[in-house]
Amino acid sequence: MIRYGPAGIPLSCKGRTLKDGIEDVHNLALTALEVQMVRPKTYSRPCDEDYEAGKTIKDLDAESEFVVGIDREGSDIIYDPDMEIEEDDNLLIMPAGIAGCFNDLYALGRMAKRHDVALSLHTPYYMDLGSDMGSDDEEEAMLANQYFETVRQAGVILNALDGSVVVTNVGLYDDRKRTRAQTEENILNNLDAIMGWWNEAGIKPRLGIEITGQQDVFGSLEQVLQLCDDIEGLVPVLNFPHYQARTKGSLSTATDFIDIINQFAAYNDGSVYASFSNVEFTPEGNEKWLTPLKKGELRFERLAEALADLKPDMTLISSSPLLEHDAVYMRTLTERVLSKKAAKFLKDKKKQEMEAVAAEETPEE
Repeated sequence: MIRYGPAGIPLSCKGRTLKDGIEDVHNLALTALEVQMVRPKTYSRPCDEDYEAGKTIKDLDAESEFVVGIDREGSDIIYDPDMEIEEDDNLLIMPAGIAGCFNDLYALGRMAKRHDVALSLHTPYYMDLGSDMGSDDEEEAMLANQYFETVRQAGVILNALDGSVVVTNVGLYDDRKRTRAQTEENILNNLDAIMGWWNEAGIKPRLGIEITGQQDVFGSLEQVLQLCDDIEGLVPVLNFPHYQARTKGSLSTATDFIDIINQFAAYNDGSVYASFSNVEFTPEGNEKWLTPLKKGELRFERLAEALADLKPDMTLISSSPLLEHDAVYMRTLTERVLSKKAAKFLKDKKKQEMEAVAAEETPEE
């Protein structure tokens, strides 16, 4: 099965809530929605001893805002939604939360299932997991811990939504602060620690590492697949425009698309999570910007041919500036290719049957 959907709430959606987005995606006959975690900053405040102490974050309503975790003295941030809040606890608040309160996530997840809309979540596009959380540089350690917590929060949120994949980039190289080898070692260590917590916390969605479109950002095909080989539980995320930019336009035929899809299908039980748009890039292989499907050299028609041949289990997210318009267009083009393929198959089959009948009716000499 191939699911199509936009990267974020549809542009045409009159409301801007996740509930509105799910309904709009369903009304467009799309079956996927990638939630965007665009403003993940949090702050900590004391809990209300009279109203919040003794409850869990699932018990709190919008009056308490979007509480994503418990900040308890002497402990790491607690993201267990079933943990009881104590009087001396501080609460971790996400002002720009995905819903009015954490408890709303469960209802939104059930609603998405009823509408047959598969939910995923993308962390902020700027991430830095290449820094050392134990660095003597206080600023570096603070930033590394901040992004580490962002990934954990994404996992907890999507878990409550009963979604499938948390998609993240891991960060860029900074040759002024450390060597590339040091950055890669930090990325490996940080992701290994995240996955250790991920499994211990019972987070069901997979953590997906996305191919990136800049040469100075970690995330080539080889790097992403190697990470997924090294750390159990990680899955690769296939970003077609990023790959096209990074490889300076290597995707041109249906065979090119088939080859790369097959590499990703070897992970996550054969299921592939991918995003598509057109792209402009420099001769050096750096993405400049994403463009609508009809603007650029990356032809979705070739991918549609590959999909018609492979019939993969895939979620295909439109990251085009036209979002839902191009998500619908991708689905339409794929259906068109499938229809032509089916018509040709039936035509060839009928021709073979007629030739067989004619051969039987022809008397032997």
